Amino acid sequence: MAKQITTKKFTSNVILSIIAQIISLAVSFVMTLIVPKFIDTTQYSYWQKYVLYVNYVGVLHFGLLDGMVLRYSKYDYDELDKKLLRSQFVALLTFTGICTLLTSFITSIAFGDADRIIFIFVAVGIVTKNIVTYSSYLFQITNRISKYVILSIGQRVVYGLAVVLLLVCKCNNFYWFCAADILCDLVGIAIGLIFNRGLYFGKLMPIRQVAGEMKINIASGIILMLANWSASLLVGSAKMITEWRWNELVFGKVAFAFSVSNVFLVFVTAISVVLFPSLKRIDSEKLPQMYKSIRSILSPLLFFMMLFYFVGVKILELWLPDYFASLTYLGILLPIIIYSSKVSLLTNNYLKVYRKEKYMLIANAISIALGFALFALCAYAFNNLIALLSCIVFVVMFNSVLSEIFVMRTIHVKIVKDFIIEAFMTVGFILCASLLDLWVGFGVYCGLFAIYCAINYKSLAELFKSIGKIGKHVSAYKNAVVENVTATADENMPIEGNAAADESDESQTAIKHDETETDRSGEVENIDGLETPNNEIQGETENL
Repeated sequence: MAKQITTKKFTSNVILSIIAQIISLAVSFVMTLIVPKFIDTTQYSYWQKYVLYVNYVGVLHFGLLDGMVLRYSKYDYDELDKKLLRSQFVALLTFTGICTLLTSFITSIAFGDADRIIFIFVAVGIVTKNIVTYSSYLFQITNRISKYVILSIGQRVVYGLAVVLLLVCKCNNFYWFCAADILCDLVGIAIGLIFNRGLYFGKLMPIRQVAGEMKINIASGIILMLANWSASLLVGSAKMITEWRWNELVFGKVAFAFSVSNVFLVFVTAISVVLFPSLKRIDSEKLPQMYKSIRSILSPLLFFMMLFYFVGVKILELWLPDYFASLTYLGILLPIIIYSSKVSLLTNNYLKVYRKEKYMLIANAISIALGFALFALCAYAFNNLIALLSCIVFVVMFNSVLSEIFVMRTIHVKIVKDFIIEAFMTVGFILCASLLDLWVGFGVYCGLFAIYCAINYKSLAELFKSIGKIGKHVSAYKNAVVENVTATADENMPIEGNAAADESDESQTAIKHDETETDRSGEVENIDGLETPNNEIQGETENL
């Protein structure tokens, strides 16, 4: 069994993931804000079409990898049955390879021109992206977050450098950017081979035995996979309907608005990657309070970050005048990050920990059915793009609230009042961003946020108070230990003229020195790990 995760290890994992996602954010910044400046809108639209469809090739493992996450996340890497895992990997590789060949053949016959190129790249992605997911999941579930960070950084850096090189060479055709994405996958595969070599190469198990294990994993993971991909389809279906109903240029501008809003979600992904395996190893009695604590931090932070829209939109207007219409769409779509963040970071992770993936699927299935009906109505009955975008926000909010209701029933907490307040804040932001003058809207939303803080002043005050106390206690403790170590070292400094001490004195001095070294070693460990028996620090941490 895996070792129970410590607060120090959990914090270290979060920091490592955030470092990786900061680099990913920089690359996303290039993709979102730099590339549209240097390629024409039609080529950008084709590229976004590839991105839209290649994101769904992960469904072709049919829950096998998600089943591995659920069933093996309690084990450390050395405890895994590597022969069993690599046998399942070979089966997955064979199946996805066949899917790639079939998709390429059908694409070559059924499509022409740009669409043929797009879907051939999508076919290649069926293999590459599922292999990368295999390595990535195994890094995460075995809590080897440092390896996951290397994989993530390696992929994103290569992708970013390849795109920058294409821009420098003035490559305007979209297929070069698709090729850069596949190259990024190949780098991820190479990193996986280096650190997970035992999960790729070696003897295999009999097909019948592997088939039995795969059947169990697929049965365990299919609901989670459908839940995860249906959540993606919640927004993806709206993008698809936009692409089907309107022309490539309109789709490109809507896709740009989605890309800008998704940049922020990179940070949420960083925390979510660490949170699930960490929650699996935390005492179940602490999970309900942790849910409320994380939520009390997350909601105010997300609504605060919405303030930057008003400044950012002015900059984007000057930088990308061809995408001026996208800024209007962005003002409507941006609240998606509030509810998508909660679902990704909190509700999905908690439902997975309590093995309630069925509830995830139910919430997403209901939301997709509602969303698809509303999106089709707005697109084909009313031919109104703004109404469609507004419905996206409504459906994502509905999905988040429904998921949280399932979590509330599971962990027995009540946060109904928060739902109402957050709905008012969301509507207020959309009205400020879309109907009012930019700076007038900024002022009105500042007022709304001030009211929101006033309503939640108790929880915010307790939060900052706990953070402040923890900082003071930790600082005081470290200073005390450092002073103690320094004083101990001074007492044991050799003094000139005492070289002729008798044998008895030398023996006692040696004993004292050994004891001092032991004490100093323990104190230094406490400095590094910050693992202190100080009851005040532990109490404040639990309150936070």
